[in-house]
Amino acid sequence: MEVFLIKALQLIMALTILVALHEGGHFFFSKLFGVRVEKFFLFFDPYFHLISTRDNWLRKLLGKEPVSGENSGDNYKGTEYGVGWLPLGGYVKIAGMIDESMDTEQMKQPEQPWEFRAKPAWQRLLIMVGGVLVNFILAFFIYAMVLFAWGQDYVPVQNYTQGMAFNERAQQIGFQNGDILLSTEKGKIDTYSTGDTYRLISEAKEITVLREGKEVTIQMPGDLSLLDMINEVPPFMDVLVSNEVDSVVAGMPGAVAGMQKGDRILAFNNTPIHSYNEFTNEIARIQDQTLDCSAADSLRLRKLALIVGRESGQDTLNILMTTDFKIGFMPKVPEAEAVHLSYGFLESFPAGVAYGWNVLKGYVSDLKYLFTKEGAKSVGGFGAIGSIFPSAWDWHRFWNMTAFLSVILGFMNILPIPALDGGHVLFLLYEVVTRRKPNEKFMEYAQMVGMGLLFLLMIWANLNDIIRFLF
Repeated sequence: MEVFLIKALQLIMALTILVALHEGGHFFFSKLFGVRVEKFFLFFDPYFHLISTRDNWLRKLLGKEPVSGENSGDNYKGTEYGVGWLPLGGYVKIAGMIDESMDTEQMKQPEQPWEFRAKPAWQRLLIMVGGVLVNFILAFFIYAMVLFAWGQDYVPVQNYTQGMAFNERAQQIGFQNGDILLSTEKGKIDTYSTGDTYRLISEAKEITVLREGKEVTIQMPGDLSLLDMINEVPPFMDVLVSNEVDSVVAGMPGAVAGMQKGDRILAFNNTPIHSYNEFTNEIARIQDQTLDCSAADSLRLRKLALIVGRESGQDTLNILMTTDFKIGFMPKVPEAEAVHLSYGFLESFPAGVAYGWNVLKGYVSDLKYLFTKEGAKSVGGFGAIGSIFPSAWDWHRFWNMTAFLSVILGFMNILPIPALDGGHVLFLLYEVVTRRKPNEKFMEYAQMVGMGLLFLLMIWANLNDIIRFLF
């Protein structure tokens, strides 16, 4: 429960910052050009709200005059600020435009000089892109400050001197266990990460590796599916870990059977073992076999015969794994020297922009998988977003995740979909090119269709979260 609350608090805090500043971008340009902003709400408020500056109890508490009537323009000339109850974003209600409020009655009234529709197209365009602009600037700024405060730590992939372990499909392409990644035709491979490194490999036409001291070039398909590579079991690629035992947990099956530090696992139930990676693959295979079997069969499958090599020769250990398939030892993990980069205050800004731009490019590149069967299943809602935050409060991770969400929010909002900022921008560009405003009835229907699509996507994403949680 504590972990859930910590993750939920981080999610709420991040979304509050991002939504408030996104809407603040629209608000800033609206005020700059003299457009009346009637409402500024964090979260949506259909039917009712949690708190508002038009609530008379709050105004009385603050020593302000009460307001009356439904039309804030009659007796409340300022912006109404508030918090809604539906945490799906937020909005600013800009006078004289069709937006989430669907206030079509206002659009039937004579045009006023302080309305959005009365302003030149270039001003309206800046008002609409204001939120996205703030999101991108915010993301780059956060990344810059993270680099300034904490620097950047990474392990160059070449420092994994034992190389990488590859699954069967990767070996069919031409990789061999122990290969050290060097470069693709686009340049050097700097570090190993499931996202960035897999993306480089999936798009590469050729990859150069160091194999037994010699550089070898592997011809690649150039169009491997990133999703398939990530979801494969065993993984397409992982850091190669030796089959040597580094430590044994007292009281666990391995220790009971006589496993010792320094043992090298040579065989697993008559299957030769050359690395810890192969050992974990065999464990995963047994786990799959026990999914639909009886308790007696499960017990039988958990009985292992490990052949280990020692200075005194070979020995066979008969081990009964725990019900969660644990033996109780740690392998000898290869030491790989990490690199730490520090940034001065001024240096951090170009570095933060470059880092953020790389994140944006990777996110845009991966969007093509959204339209595949596996990609549609991977779409997540608030549960998936919340899961990316750490289970213990960590400001470094929190700000990195907040910047990442800001990049996503900015890009998703600029997509040319009605009801999103990008939809309004599309219609404004049409107006600039044709010098004709789109029909207001068309804009109203487009807004309704766009909102319907967004709600369906939100339902689908959160339904995926529920299915993943239950199954």
